[in-house]
Formats: sequence, C-alpha cells, structure tokens
Amino acid sequence: MAEQQPNILLIHADQHRRDCLGAYGNRDVKTPNIDQLAADGVTYQNHFCAYPVCTPSRYSLLTGLYTRQHLGWTNHSGIPGCFDTFPTLLKDSGYRTKAVGKMHFTPTYLDVGFEEMELAEQNGPGRYDDDYHRYLKERGLVDKIDMMDQVSACRERAPDWYWDNFGAVEADLAEEHHSTTWIGDRAVETLDAWSEQPQLLMVGFIKPHHPFDPPAPWSQMYNPDDLELLPGWTEDPFDKDLEISSGFFNHTDLTESRLRQAMAYYYATISHIDHQVGRMIEKLQEKGLYENTLIIYTSDHGDYMGHHHMLLKGNHMYDPLVRIPLIMKYPRGTDSGTNSSALCSNIDMAPTVLSLAGCSVPASMTGIDLTSTPQGRDQVFCESSGGEELMLRSQSRKLLFSKRNDEVQFYDLAQDPMELTDVSENPEYQNELQEYLQRLMHWGLFDALPPTYLNEYENILQQPNVRSLADNHREEMETYFMNRMEDSLDPHNQQLR
Repeated sequence: MAEQQPNILLIHADQHRRDCLGAYGNRDVKTPNIDQLAADGVTYQNHFCAYPVCTPSRYSLLTGLYTRQHLGWTNHSGIPGCFDTFPTLLKDSGYRTKAVGKMHFTPTYLDVGFEEMELAEQNGPGRYDDDYHRYLKERGLVDKIDMMDQVSACRERAPDWYWDNFGAVEADLAEEHHSTTWIGDRAVETLDAWSEQPQLLMVGFIKPHHPFDPPAPWSQMYNPDDLELLPGWTEDPFDKDLEISSGFFNHTDLTESRLRQAMAYYYATISHIDHQVGRMIEKLQEKGLYENTLIIYTSDHGDYMGHHHMLLKGNHMYDPLVRIPLIMKYPRGTDSGTNSSALCSNIDMAPTVLSLAGCSVPASMTGIDLTSTPQGRDQVFCESSGGEELMLRSQSRKLLFSKRNDEVQFYDLAQDPMELTDVSENPEYQNELQEYLQRLMHWGLFDALPPTYLNEYENILQQPNVRSLADNHREEMETYFMNRMEDSLDPHNQQLR
C-alpha cells in the first residue's frame, strides 16, 4: 500500500488575503503558478482560519483542534506533546516528514512530527535560533527592514521613511538572500531528494506578512496607480474598530496613496512566492511525481489591506482577516479545475490530509475530512484575543461577539458582504440573532478559558542544526544583528547603509 500513498506538499503563506490571487478573481496580482494549481485542483471559496494570529492558527492546522483545545493562544506559546498532529501520524505510517521555512513554534524547533526542519523565522527569539539568520550572519548580512518592523527595540527607533511608507519599502537584501528565495531554494532541494518512500514537505513562507519589502526586481513589478483598490475600502476608519486598536501603523494616517504603495509591494511579495511555487511544481514534474502529489496552498490568516480603512491585522474578525485561500491539487487529477463553496476551517486540514494518505483520523480531532464531507459545515467558528472575541459565520450571516463587554455585531452578508452595516438592533433580524447566539453558546461562550500552554523546554527536534539554549547562541546572534543595525537606527541617518 505504501507505494500508493500520495506525496504531500503543503505550501503555507503568512498573512495572505484570500482575494489576492488570480485564482480568486484578482485581475491585478500575477500568480500564474498558484493559478495552475487551482486549474489542476479544487479552489475553496469559503475557507477560514480558526484564530487570526500566526502561531495559534498553525497549531490548529497541525492538530485539527480549535485554539481553546490545543492551548496555544499566542505567538509565544506551545502545545502539549500529548496531542496528535498530522505530521506525527504520517511519520508513524511510513512517511518521511520535513518542514522548511517559517513555523513560528515555541520552542523554535518544537517536535510536532517533522524529522527535519530548516527554519526561517521572523518574530521573537526564533530569529536568533533559526537556520536562515545563521545563513545571513555567515555572509555578513542583516535583514534590516525586517528588524525595524519586528524587533521592538529597533522599531522604536525606526527612521521617518519607515513610518511614512507603513513599512512598504524595497528590501535591503538582494533577491538571492531574501527569505522567500532562501525558503524556495531549500524546498526545491528537498523535493529533488524525494525517493520512493512517501513524503511530506511543509513549506512556510514568511511573506506576504509585513514588512512589505520585496527585493528588486520584484519591487518594480506593480505600479501603485494602476491597481484597483480591494473591496471594503472606506474613506475613514470606524470608531468601533479604533476602539479595539489604532493599528500597528496608525489607521487614521492611512491614505489611499499609502495603501496603493502597500498593495503594490504586497502583491510583489506574493508574486515572488508564486515564482518559488512554480519552481516546486517544475521539480515535481521533472521527477514524475506531480500527478501523485497532494499539493495544498493556504495561509494562516489574511490582511485588511484597506478594508474599513485598516491595514494588517489585530481587529474585528472581518472576512479579509479570517477568510483565507485554500487550493488543493488532489492526487491523480481528482476534481480537477473545480470550485467548492463549502464552508470549511483550517482545523479541517489535518483530518483531510490523513484521510488522503490512507491513515486513520483520531477521534480527538475536531476537524472534518473534506473528502468524506465535501459539503463542508453549516457554520464556521473563529476566536481571537485569547478567546474573548468570538465569531460564528454561515454562508449568509456573521455574528461577532465580545465577551469583554458583551458587544454584539450581526451582519447580513447576502446584502452587505463588506460588513459595513451592523443589523444587531434591527427588529427584522432578532430571531436570527438569537439563534446564532444560542449556537455560539454551544462553542463554550460562557466556559472558563484554559490558560496558554508554554514550555520553553518542550520536546525539540534532535538534529545537528538544532542548537541548545544552553550554548548562549541567542546572545551571540542578537549582539551581531543589533550591532549591525546601529547605523540604520541613528536618528540622523535616513538612508540604509
């Protein structure tokens, strides 16, 4: 049976808004290779994350569990080793398993079932543990724009041009050293080494997550003035959104010209990823493995990208944030070139992958197998802010509920897809609203929430590239990168050196 099991290539972007792909109808962004996957597979139109933050969303994908079940509430959290993950179960069934790129775990090389990990991290201590930043250090390089955006001590001293451009500037690294290229290179090298044994490779790209810093020549690919603004742009932010957060960059300072520049570089980083996806497809075709490989393209969450006059994430769970791309190129051309309107969640990925690999799906997984339940769900559930903010969405309605102040928002998506008009106080919707609130109660609305799970010394991968916390490598790496940043952070210096 082993030779009949499909290979699995899971390509996972970060902060990729669903409608920023050609396959989802975007006429501006150029993504021919991902679009080809869609032409050869199934494009899911209504796929959602379980939690619109990097790490919790990734743990949900791996475990098939909601955040309140796997306990990884924040970007600095882990999951207990007792939980099943689909990489572990695939490994146990005979798969070779590997991860390349951004995983965003704590500890950095947390053992979730990958036998090998070559990592490129961005946020937190992972950037001082990973393979990519060792690669940069060995070459005397620094990802300065990324550090300004992601390291608090650097961001506090970032020059005016960083703020004026909302972090949308050309990369200071040449294309060959950019994280997207580095990740793509390692992915292609791994695919080239695939043998007859069934294989799993998860490729995690840092981009298109901010900062929006594509390298040349990708940075020249899009003219901001030629782009069509994405649906949902408003002339001003809403007070109810500003009450939640003023933004990573201040939403009130976002102008149409700044948004267009951000879009141009956001699209450029997506096209750069698409190029790497094309290289992976070409390698699989060259080795005769494309037909029998399950290829998945998805993300952990989206980006407002102008919706309600906001940028990035960290606010109400509007669709541009929680509705994410999912393209699945099934083995042997099954359902080639079709669209699915089924409601589904990223907790459904683990059971679906296991089923396609011929593995049993643990009863403990909350997700559904999309191959046996192609019609999907009646509604999807999502949560944020440590479980204090909740969302219940069907095909035509959305309920947002805040446990902190009992605030309710209710949207008729059939009439108002941009979520501009809250109808929670409209008498015509009261029966439906009460029905949705009752449904939400079944998801644990009033339950006491479990704490964040964090064990810095949880089981980690035992491989030569995984360094011990006891060897002081973090201090050495941080010293190197921070020292190299000093010129760029000098308030009198407005140019990168």
